[in-house]
Amino acid sequence: MLNAVGQAQHILLLGGTSEIGLAIVDELVSRGGNPTVTLAARENSPRLNDAVEEVTSRGAGEVRLVDFDAFDTASHPAVIDAAFADGDVDIAIVAFGTLGDQEELWQDQEAAVASAQTNFTAPVSVGVLLGQKFKEQGHGKIIAMSSVAGMKVRRSNFVYGATKAGMDGFYTQLGEALRDSGVTVTVVRPGQVRTKMTEGLDEAPLTVNKEDVAKAAVAAALAGKPNVFVHKLFGPISLVLQHIPAGIMRKLSF
Repeated sequence: MLNAVGQAQHILLLGGTSEIGLAIVDELVSRGGNPTVTLAARENSPRLNDAVEEVTSRGAGEVRLVDFDAFDTASHPAVIDAAFADGDVDIAIVAFGTLGDQEELWQDQEAAVASAQTNFTAPVSVGVLLGQKFKEQGHGKIIAMSSVAGMKVRRSNFVYGATKAGMDGFYTQLGEALRDSGVTVTVVRPGQVRTKMTEGLDEAPLTVNKEDVAKAAVAAALAGKPNVFVHKLFGPISLVLQHIPAGIMRKLSF
């Protein structure tokens, strides 16, 4: 259980090689307490050893590995059981997903389905399981990585945006469902983040660093907030976009 200064004893990262997920883990571990960190990722991921080294160097007391394949939803119950096998989890971070080629996605059925499975179906799958585990233990926090792209689905990235809209809605209401159980869910909404996933893309306005995401996510989760826009301007911008008519949106270039 988290102590008075926000130190966790056990942190679970679903998406164990995610740059943003690892940044959130680093931010939590930096608070001290030498927590156990469980990284759930594909066991053959070439980035897994680096992820272990990173969280260990930041001060994790122990690093556990659980083989996790987002596409294999049938295996997810066993994955979550393994993560909780040694006791309670204080904070679970859901931080996996893909961006993809936005023009390819709406014209390639296989690619579109893969995007939906990774960005929506799999997060819902593990979210249901996490919700039940946390409800049983009576405490804990879930941090779910969403995107401002899900606040207003736009022509420029509508497949990705639609998956994030669904994921965002699910975790927002999961928090409501768990409200009286001692468990909180925080949905994190960054815009573009400087990571390997966005290398080569034109930098969008209000782009942030992964460390900015981590600080915002941890602060919001520890405060029990249901959501957080990483860049503060995205809150009012998203509100305005919700009310722009389709005809005007069609003329905008973003």
